[in-house]
Amino acid sequence: MTQLSHDDLGSLQEMRADCEAAVRHLPDPAPSLRYEDYPRDVPKPEIEITEAATRIANALQLHLD
Repeated sequence: MTQLSHDDLGSLQEMRADCEAAVRHLPDPAPSLRYEDYPRDVPKPEIEITEAATRIANALQLHLD
């Protein structure tokens, strides 16, 4: 029997089995989704405001403080 896209979802057991089958086919190692595995405090890049950017901003009456 072919399941149509608008059919009701499968049972919880069927969906869990589908997820477990998908996990078995993931490449090793799969990237982590855990928050703890990534740096929490990443320094922000420095932005340099050049003289040319300052002149343009002043001409447009923008204030780069």
